[in-house]
Amino acid sequence: MLQYASLTGFLRTILIILLVWYGIKILSRIFAPYLMRYVAKKAEQKFGGQFDQYQQPQSKKKKEGEISIDKMPKDSKTSNKKVGEYVDYEEID
Repeated sequence: MLQYASLTGFLRTILIILLVWYGIKILSRIFAPYLMRYVAKKAEQKFGGQFDQYQQPQSKKKKEGEISIDKMPKDSKTSNKKVGEYVDYEEID
């Protein structure tokens, strides 16, 4: 038994698809600002948390004019003496 789609069934399917499509468009226009605010707030909290992590080690406030050296520089005597081969050149006119 072969069944054929009726024209009214086809039109009803197209109408339902269009109604769902436009319903999603309307709802997205209504709820998009709230969704964007939520995403922005979450991103702000995440970045604020990362900022606070970097601020905590510096919580030891120093008095104005106080100097502290965290790390001593390496000896400058250990420079690389072998830089490369020197090539003399002449300008050609």
